[in-house]
Amino acid sequence: MSNVYKQRLNQVKNYLREHKIEAALITSPTSIYYLTGFFSDPHERFLALFMDSRNDRDKLIVPSLDLEAALETSYVKDVVPISDIQNPYEQLAKLAGAELNNLAVEKRQINLLQFDHIRAIFPSVQLSNMENYLENLRSRKTEKDIAFVREAVEIAEQVISYGVKQVKVGMTELELTAELEYQMKILGAERPAFDTTVLTGVRTALPHGKPGMNRIHQGDFLLLDLGVFIHGYCSDITRTFILGEASKEQSTIYQTVLEANLQAIAAVKVGEELGKIDLEARNWIEAKGYGKYFVHRVGHGLGLEIHEPPSIHSQNQDKVEPGLLFTVEPGIYIPGIGGVRIEDDIYIREDGTVEVLTTYPKVLKNLCT
Repeated sequence: MSNVYKQRLNQVKNYLREHKIEAALITSPTSIYYLTGFFSDPHERFLALFMDSRNDRDKLIVPSLDLEAALETSYVKDVVPISDIQNPYEQLAKLAGAELNNLAVEKRQINLLQFDHIRAIFPSVQLSNMENYLENLRSRKTEKDIAFVREAVEIAEQVISYGVKQVKVGMTELELTAELEYQMKILGAERPAFDTTVLTGVRTALPHGKPGMNRIHQGDFLLLDLGVFIHGYCSDITRTFILGEASKEQSTIYQTVLEANLQAIAAVKVGEELGKIDLEARNWIEAKGYGKYFVHRVGHGLGLEIHEPPSIHSQNQDKVEPGLLFTVEPGIYIPGIGGVRIEDDIYIREDGTVEVLTTYPKVLKNLCT
């Protein structure tokens, strides 16, 4: 992997040179991990990768308690520890060595207090935003990246297979959530990729509903939306089930979402606009009379984080390109009745072919019959 980090750092250095930027201060833990191989959640402490294009030096600034871990895992070996009683911005000023005229940052990672500290040590500095550039780098996954994603997908699908066998009428959403997340750990996942969603009955009509003490009943939809985090990468899959036999309306809603999912995936082609993927699903759902119940974009990028570019919405004119990894997840959510979402993870291989990473069956499955 060392060659990977060297290549990524060199790409950033080229960006700085091309844009005549003297230095970069990268403070997102995820971006730091992407560029160095070292990950830490610093909480309130200071963590940054300082890249100085004036002398081609990279320095990883970490909380003192992370020093040994950084030396062990980071490709950047010039590691500067900061104790809890040191002022990290004074240390940053010493590392810079001279006044900076311009500095690239990730603006969404910089709050007003941090901005004031930077302005205090570099009074005349102009800040530029390199966040979009880093996100664009991260959006192009390599086959090595996808090997980790495949492992995350495999674990998530094993978790679903295990979970549906545990479902019992009368158990709560939270009880099933606990079963799923326990199984993630048993199978080797580091953690859930996001808050696991287990919804049943009319609560399946909540696109971002949270599991609670609601009990599973016969005749209910059961929606599972989960993913795992392993080796730095995420998976994301949603499947919807039925407890017992589906009603005619439930079957119609499910089949409409399933066909929308399949048509959207079929629309994924290199060179086509990303917005077309959303429109294929949306137009189908609208044609079936459920348009007002499809209330979100059809998908999002994922990778080191569960939500990354690209955003797969109807107005996105960016093109499908090799290396992209994103979800396709149409849904119908009808208040008082329930909802269905079916989500897959899609990867565009380097040769332009489309791979559906998720393989868990999508035919409506009856549980507890």
